Amino acid sequence: MSAPPSKPKPSWIKVRPPAGDSYLKIKDMLADLKLATVCQEARCPNIAECWGGGTATFMLMGEVCTRGCRFCAVKTGNPRGAIDKDEPEKVGWAISQMALDYVVITSVNRDDLPDQGSDHFGRTIETIKNNNDRLIIEVLTPDFRGNTDCIARIVKAKPHVFAHNIETVERLTPKVRDPRATYKQTMDVLTTIKKLDPEIYTKSSIMLGLGETDEEVLQTLKDLRSVGCDVVTLGQYLQPTATKLKVAEYVTPEKFEYWHKVSESLGFLYVASGPLVRSSYRAGEFFMKGMIEKNKIKVIKPGTAATVGV
Repeated sequence: MSAPPSKPKPSWIKVRPPAGDSYLKIKDMLADLKLATVCQEARCPNIAECWGGGTATFMLMGEVCTRGCRFCAVKTGNPRGAIDKDEPEKVGWAISQMALDYVVITSVNRDDLPDQGSDHFGRTIETIKNNNDRLIIEVLTPDFRGNTDCIARIVKAKPHVFAHNIETVERLTPKVRDPRATYKQTMDVLTTIKKLDPEIYTKSSIMLGLGETDEEVLQTLKDLRSVGCDVVTLGQYLQPTATKLKVAEYVTPEKFEYWHKVSESLGFLYVASGPLVRSSYRAGEFFMKGMIEKNKIKVIKPGTAATVGV
């Protein structure tokens, strides 16, 4: 029996193909330096908008991930310890050529490395800071299997924003994510970051359209707030390839607006919620930049709600 056809995409999901001088310049530069971006590897629908505006999210430690999440387009395999030790300097140079004031650094999972790549992450942050101490740095990291020493290495480098994604609700986590990436482990990572440095802004992301219920989404948001998560993004899951999980539902823009209001009522400092929103979506960057530079708000304690005006 053949598989059922994929659901047709609604009008609000369609995006323009990548183009423009800025996009092509960034693409060529990254290719020359052999640097990867999650924009390309994860087939982000916002690549035209972000690259067209001169923004990119750099992906460290290669293009092969040691995990096999069923929602992700990044290649899975065993890099067997291979790593470009000069990558922190290359990333720092590339960023200097892009005239950015806010940069997002992420990576594949590297379970094959003794420290899971945490020192490489830390070195990259430190190199970027040495090149430009006014640059605001957000990191989006793997879970490092919950290893506190790995998390502490990145906290020590002092990124302004430390993001780690919950991805989906607890019930769907075993179906959606690699077995090594559990719901509790992600919550523990976010908890550890705040314990190590309460002043770092923490951030997480939820995909909708995988078969979750409203009650489960609400519980996930409450769980994130209970561990002090400051920022949350909610976006539509889009099937990246034919072998990955199918879309269960295309969530309407109106429903995303509903979750935006609910999330704000729970006390998140900032919420980005929409069909094409992704964890490093640039609208969030602009808010975080203003929030950090102007220092208009303080990190709120876990489990508390606050009304924030900027």
